[in-house]
Amino acid sequence: MTRPTLATRAIAPPTLTGHAADTARLAAPLAIAQLSQMAMGVTDTVLLGSLGADALAAGGLGANLFFVVVTVLQGVLTSVSVSVAQARGADNESHVPHIYWTGFALSLMLALPAFALLSFATPILLALGEPALLARHVGEYAAVLRWGAPASLIGVGLMRSFLPAIGAGKRLLWVSIACVFVNGFLNYGLIHGVWGLPRLGFLGSAAATAITVWLIAIVLMALLHLRPSHQHFVAARRPTAPLMGELVSIGWPVAITYAVEATLFLATGLLMGLLGAMPLAAHQIALNVASVSFMVPLAIGQAANVRVGYWAGAGQPHAARHAGFAALGLGVGFMSMSALVMVLAPRWIVGLYLHLDDPANAATVALATSLLGVAALFQIVDGVQTVGSGCLRGLKDTRVPMLAATLGYWGIGFPTGYVLAFHFGLGARGLWWGLAAGLATVALLMTLRFHRRSLRRDAGSAARG
Repeated sequence: MTRPTLATRAIAPPTLTGHAADTARLAAPLAIAQLSQMAMGVTDTVLLGSLGADALAAGGLGANLFFVVVTVLQGVLTSVSVSVAQARGADNESHVPHIYWTGFALSLMLALPAFALLSFATPILLALGEPALLARHVGEYAAVLRWGAPASLIGVGLMRSFLPAIGAGKRLLWVSIACVFVNGFLNYGLIHGVWGLPRLGFLGSAAATAITVWLIAIVLMALLHLRPSHQHFVAARRPTAPLMGELVSIGWPVAITYAVEATLFLATGLLMGLLGAMPLAAHQIALNVASVSFMVPLAIGQAANVRVGYWAGAGQPHAARHAGFAALGLGVGFMSMSALVMVLAPRWIVGLYLHLDDPANAATVALATSLLGVAALFQIVDGVQTVGSGCLRGLKDTRVPMLAATLGYWGIGFPTGYVLAFHFGLGARGLWWGLAAGLATVALLMTLRFHRRSLRRDAGSAARG
């Protein structure tokens, strides 16, 4: 991202079209990095499946536990992105190294609770009533993966926040794509003991993922620290307690928001399981499709975080407001196209997961096709809420959005889905309409919040001017 001069900021902020173009350029490598991370998970699942259902169940649950824990904690590190963006917007780049090294120290601190939680995976699962053998195998898998927690928080949490904020988001793109292939190579080799690697069985997949996330962290840090054009951003500085407190203050509500959303989808999945194996399978298909397309507005929201934060730091609230609404427009536009595909070709999409001509799949295909119709609306409001959240983070506004998310997901979404599913007989479709209602509520609250906050800042700036 090219930094405007102070004069340019005051005279000619970008047009809406310019904001949209800048946001799209920043979001594109982030989206591909997100999709690459999903591809790593797919690779793990496919290769674990070759060992049988037990290995797939234990490995899949262990991997999900790992990624939920580290993703929630990575929410704290989103504060690095907006803090760097605002510092650059204010033409205070000398402050950026302080943010970087304080964020690095925070990453290491956050790795401690992640390591502890993963270390107690077996007793946690036993307390939740999971079968003893499955809990033990998941615990073994998580015990290997826990060593990748610091790398995940540095390489994904910190770097994915810091690099786009200094205009180096493309580094994420190529490293993420390369590591998909590295992860696949290590997975196959360590699971089956080929190419001179030890045979570790299903634990080989955990080892491969841990090694890969360390490679991502090391390579990204090397590219950042060794590239002359970036070195002034990471000049040696000592982390400070006040700055650490500021980053945590901005970031912890984001982590809670991530946790609130993750638990909503987890609870919905558990309720879906009460309806039977067929509804659960249809739910997984629809959710997987929605998750893939969600990576794009998630990246747009991360880009909006940077763009809004940059112009807010530059003292141009009008430009910050335009940057936010341009990002919201991009999110709605992409998700509308995604929704259109779901409406026009639902059977084709389901056919990517199931054989359509197999009579045994008929009921699942019909339900999954129906859920994709609900997912079309789900897509649009999900895109709006995640981009709106990113816009508010750019203004360092995270606590009220956390409350809005909690209200929308658990005050509106979950009760609505439960009532529709179990009291109005809508079953799986009822649970999905509940998800859509919750996301629509959050999308509306986030958009209104950004509109009011950005308008108030804009009006205040105009009055001072």
